[in-house]
Amino acid sequence: MAVKTLLSEDQMPKQWYNIAPDMPEGSLKPPLNPATGEPVGPDALAPLFPMSIIMQEVSTERYIDIPEEVQEIYKLWRPTPLIRAMRLEKALDTPAKIYFKYEGVSPAGSHKPNTAVPQAYYNKEAGIKRIATETGAGQWGCSMALATQMFGMECTVYMVRISYGQKPYRRSMMQVWGAEVFASPTDRTNSGRAILEGDADSLGSLGIAISEASEDAATHDDCNYALGSVLNHVLLHQTVVGQECKQQMEIAGVYPDIVIGCIGGGSNYAGLAFPFMKDRLEGKKNVEFLAAEPSSCPTVTKGAYTYDFGDALASTPLFMMHTLGHDFIPPGIHAGGLRYHAMAPLISALVDAGHMSAVAYGQTEIFDAAITFARAEAIIPAPESSHAIKAAIDKALACKESGEEKVILFNLSGHGHFDMSAYDAYLSGKLTDYAYPEEKIRESMAKIPKMG
Repeated sequence: MAVKTLLSEDQMPKQWYNIAPDMPEGSLKPPLNPATGEPVGPDALAPLFPMSIIMQEVSTERYIDIPEEVQEIYKLWRPTPLIRAMRLEKALDTPAKIYFKYEGVSPAGSHKPNTAVPQAYYNKEAGIKRIATETGAGQWGCSMALATQMFGMECTVYMVRISYGQKPYRRSMMQVWGAEVFASPTDRTNSGRAILEGDADSLGSLGIAISEASEDAATHDDCNYALGSVLNHVLLHQTVVGQECKQQMEIAGVYPDIVIGCIGGGSNYAGLAFPFMKDRLEGKKNVEFLAAEPSSCPTVTKGAYTYDFGDALASTPLFMMHTLGHDFIPPGIHAGGLRYHAMAPLISALVDAGHMSAVAYGQTEIFDAAITFARAEAIIPAPESSHAIKAAIDKALACKESGEEKVILFNLSGHGHFDMSAYDAYLSGKLTDYAYPEEKIRESMAKIPKMG
């Protein structure tokens, strides 16, 4: 059986938690101007974001109020359940207690609306008519389409080409909510045309789609850009997940020994982990934090911790982060939301400071874990989330070997109802693992700017 711990709407967090004031001293490095190497100020982001979001990006306030209009929309699906996976524990024959926070109950089926809604709200407040954005597997595009529909705005989504073909129903979901969706790279932007000139059959990447969406926004006065992961304000909005979870675990009478999540840009894991990380940084708890990523796009486990661009066409400021090189295009794995060349600066800094670690998995083993989980807990997980499941199962089996009764917590960041083509490939034996693209990563990393 699964045991749910629920909260009422009145217990939903009224503020987002900003981890920046609690970060280890000297760990946060400012974004740099790629031309001068000097730190950039808020004005550098003004062509893309409203000033309210820019000020959250650079804020040093520990807690930031959630607008009432955003809270009211959150209540459509929040608070989300915390579930003890007792059937999975039994299937693994482990003494560990396994809990997961289930974000797949949102209208879009993932954690992404937690930031899409406030981003749409702040842009609407600033008089913006249209949002341009990118999406990998489609969860973010669906969430932004939903949010802009709720605030009466237009939405343009540049969907990574490999996912555009693999996940047609996520594309349909975006269109149901009024968004126009294009397979990236496109011929609509200078960025897309530049990629297609070099590779007419490009599978695309999040880095390329970011270049296209940000160019679209920067060249239209009534349009702004919205990002679904990586930047500080996105991770900030996601902390409703971890704050709820802390309350729920207190009700359940437990505290996690291990906190796990999948990472592509870092937002879902940060959302769960940061409120618990606060306790570690304050010396109150010695919690283990483990992030799981694909071995074909091993940003943290194989990448460099250095300054790099956030997009493929080198149009953003330079951010201090783990990176595989800004023009690296990962293989076409089904976990499209994790196909990003870099990692959130906040996550990267915590890894560098020794407060987090990471592990990488191949495609077939994460689907093995997904099937084990689905048959025990009855939820079909997204391929991205299945990386976290694999890490949780490995930790639970380690407890079986040692006899330790650890409490394992992971974020089930979305369901896999629109990923059934991937499951079909797995079940028919057609799913393959991609070799670690060492040569391509080496080529991309050689182009990282030598700065900072």
